[in-house]
Amino acid sequence: MAPRVLVSDKLSPTAVQIFKDRGVEVDYLPDLGKDKEKLHEVIGQYDGLAIRSATKVTEKLIAAATNLKVVGRAGIGVDNVDIPAASRRGIIVMNTPFGNSITTAEHAIALMFAVARQLPEANASTHAGKWEKNRFMGVEITGKTLGVIGCGNIGSIVAMRGVGLKMHVIAFDPFLSEGRAQELGVEKVELDEIFARSDFITLHTPMTDKTRGIIDRQALAKMKDGVRIINCARGGLIVEADLIEALKSGKVAGAGIDVFEVEPATESPLFGMENVVVTPHLGAATSEAQENVALQVAEQMADYLVKGAVSNAINMPSITAEEAPRLKPFIKLAEVLGAFVGQVTEEPIQEVEILFDGNTAAMNTRALVSAALAGLIRPQVADVNMVSAPIMAKERGIVLSEVRRDKSGVFDGYIRLNVTTRTKTRSIAGTCFSDGKPRFIQIKGINLDAEVGEHMLYTTNADAPGIIGLLGTVCGTNGVNIANFQLGRNRPGGDAIALLYLDAPFPEKVLEEVRSHPAIESAKPLQFDIAG
Repeated sequence: MAPRVLVSDKLSPTAVQIFKDRGVEVDYLPDLGKDKEKLHEVIGQYDGLAIRSATKVTEKLIAAATNLKVVGRAGIGVDNVDIPAASRRGIIVMNTPFGNSITTAEHAIALMFAVARQLPEANASTHAGKWEKNRFMGVEITGKTLGVIGCGNIGSIVAMRGVGLKMHVIAFDPFLSEGRAQELGVEKVELDEIFARSDFITLHTPMTDKTRGIIDRQALAKMKDGVRIINCARGGLIVEADLIEALKSGKVAGAGIDVFEVEPATESPLFGMENVVVTPHLGAATSEAQENVALQVAEQMADYLVKGAVSNAINMPSITAEEAPRLKPFIKLAEVLGAFVGQVTEEPIQEVEILFDGNTAAMNTRALVSAALAGLIRPQVADVNMVSAPIMAKERGIVLSEVRRDKSGVFDGYIRLNVTTRTKTRSIAGTCFSDGKPRFIQIKGINLDAEVGEHMLYTTNADAPGIIGLLGTVCGTNGVNIANFQLGRNRPGGDAIALLYLDAPFPEKVLEEVRSHPAIESAKPLQFDIAG
């Protein structure tokens, strides 16, 4: 059955056609995002929801979206999506951070010119029939210092444009490497140096708890007199009341503001100030950008629903279309390893360590970690998946660690899961052979080579004669057919394990009989989704 997508805001016909061309059924209802009741009624029919800013993906809507797997936002901002609620339900939230990068960067540069030369006020004055050449004395930007706060997709484009305009560009970004700064032709500095040295400051950072109000009264006091500030990122990055005070005092010579603390901003003390240029959140408002993000979100959502590729997800590790086929067997392996431990562990889990050995260490381990956690938690929470598992693990206080190392044994690569509770640590390792099927290669420190079956019984015992006969007799007497049998031990007379492969779930009554035998230390029924 083909996946089905609802487009509830306006997207281009080309974007809609992309879904169809990729084998995705699509309903294009561009005004539905404004009709909350109708949207709630129909959302349960869809695997994907493509939106712009009009549709509000609330917790209530998510609760009604019983089949929803992905929300795609045509644009960079996801303020209209309840990401925690989507994550808890295992719904991937994607945005399109690159489709409007150039457009937003160009708008920031345009605002910088407009503020430097007072263009809007000069334009209005000239239209009014005045000729006030002496009133509009501007400043050159050539040779001035441009401070870029946030040097990611958009900020780096602004920085390069600034270099091209013969400005001296300094940048603050915790994730900006020295190599990348040299490549851009900018000087990497700390935030206080941005404030102290810049003639123009432009903001290009996301809204987080750390960046909220990054420009406030204290920051403004550190700036040069006559600084000019541009914000095309998020309104809450600047404390507007503090900025207005600095504009009135002359500390700030001018500001170009495209985003506001409250939007839509139909009134603001910033309006009417001669040294302020304001626009109604136009950063991404070009025909090219709107088309780009529409096409991008359609491609991303279709790739995920059809191929399992994940790109530009807010709450999920990315998996490219190229790596998805190679990664898929190991995602299943990681999930199976987690499911094994989750089914045999009864105490609360305190720590999880995941070791990636050999070629698995070079894979997309974030995706593999998410899969392992999903398998681990699923015995307790049936609807957990790779999106919600990391959140649930964190909520449960599970300490997670990841180790990567070069090939250390006979296998080209394998994954080992160590799970610690209050009383013990359980260990299991597995790999995938050329057939792509997951296999157990070590359980409880005991080496073996065992396929994964849909229905299994796992037993532990002291290595002694008669265990095979015991299990065979109990199963035979009770009509339980054993399809296959795998054994392992760490040494003669030491610890031993057995894996029984069954045609159906192991009956509870028979399980009690196995557990009651003094030679059996533990017996756990297992079930795996080997078809997924």
